[in-house]
Amino acid sequence: MTVRIVLVDDHNLVRAGIRVLLGDWGYSVVAEGCDGDDVERLLELHQPDVLLMDITMERLSGLEALKKLRVRWPALPVILLSMHDTRDFVLKAMQEGASAYLLKDAAEVELRMAIQAVLSGHRYLSPKISGRVIEAMNAQGAESEEVTLTARQREVLYWLVNGKTNKEIAYQLNLSVKTVDAHRAQLMVRLNIRDLAGLVVYAIRQGILDL
Repeated sequence: MTVRIVLVDDHNLVRAGIRVLLGDWGYSVVAEGCDGDDVERLLELHQPDVLLMDITMERLSGLEALKKLRVRWPALPVILLSMHDTRDFVLKAMQEGASAYLLKDAAEVELRMAIQAVLSGHRYLSPKISGRVIEAMNAQGAESEEVTLTARQREVLYWLVNGKTNKEIAYQLNLSVKTVDAHRAQLMVRLNIRDLAGLVVYAIRQGILDL
């Protein structure tokens, strides 16, 4: 069965080059867009197996589009293409629910590996990026590793680092929003972590968020 891909990038030549590569590998580009505003319409019309999307676009960025589409397509594999190799961009993409983060200067084989990974339910980071995430994990310190979380706290943490809002987590776990707020605050106090990016790093280290 042919894998169907929607491709969104604001550069025509980039899209053309990627389309050729995907065709050579046996994948089918069923639709293309040039801005994040196009994404939801294209997904609705074509129901692809994978979304391949640039992170930097003029009207609506890939990160903003990703956050919006996750409401309706929470399980769709999304590969983000980016020129940005900083830790903050990578962690933000993961928080919003990216399945893979691929640098635009990556080797062609990396794109193929990323597609295969996300179709198998795994996450993929460019090797250059994964090294920086590991450095961030090491810098997190041993103190938070020694903390034991309750089963409920781990559930709340899982959904937080997968980009869900407190309201969405409350619905998912059949809790009140106030209770989720309390769990979130307790997590940050117990782990001595003050932001969502730090929670993502902790979740990777503990195997709660799988790369």
